[in-house]
Amino acid sequence: MKPLAANLYLLTLAFWTGGMSMFTFIVTPAIFRSYSRDRAGEIVGTLFPGYFLTLLVLSGLAILFFLLKGGGFQNASSRASLILLILALAMNCYVFFKLHPDALRIKQQVVSFEKEAPDSPARSAFRRVHATSAVLNLLVLADGIALLVLSRNIPR
Repeated sequence: MKPLAANLYLLTLAFWTGGMSMFTFIVTPAIFRSYSRDRAGEIVGTLFPGYFLTLLVLSGLAILFFLLKGGGFQNASSRASLILLILALAMNCYVFFKLHPDALRIKQQVVSFEKEAPDSPARSAFRRVHATSAVLNLLVLADGIALLVLSRNIPR
């Protein structure tokens, strides 16, 4: 079971980091280059629930596979990995259950990002929530990359 769990752990980290990298650096910019700002926001907004749920599930699976493979407190890399896994799950929970619903609620108050004044209260509130989401997205991605690097130093 341990070798299978170790391979599933690495595969989960690969899906996590690869999927995030693809969505963040390739798919989303391509959508915003190809469509008007409002239309691109609608498209990406349609993808976000699945994206955030996928990250939440992957971070949960990563913890499960890490523990099943015997990860935990054997060495400093194992301890750091467990901490990073818990942080990723916490960030993904926050985004999925709090931040994304807040963004949807605020976005409903914005008639159009193209026509509404950039300093309107709704756009300002959305900008703050979006900035927080973007920072957390990059932190979760960096977390996943760090976990991949640390996985080399964890006993299998």
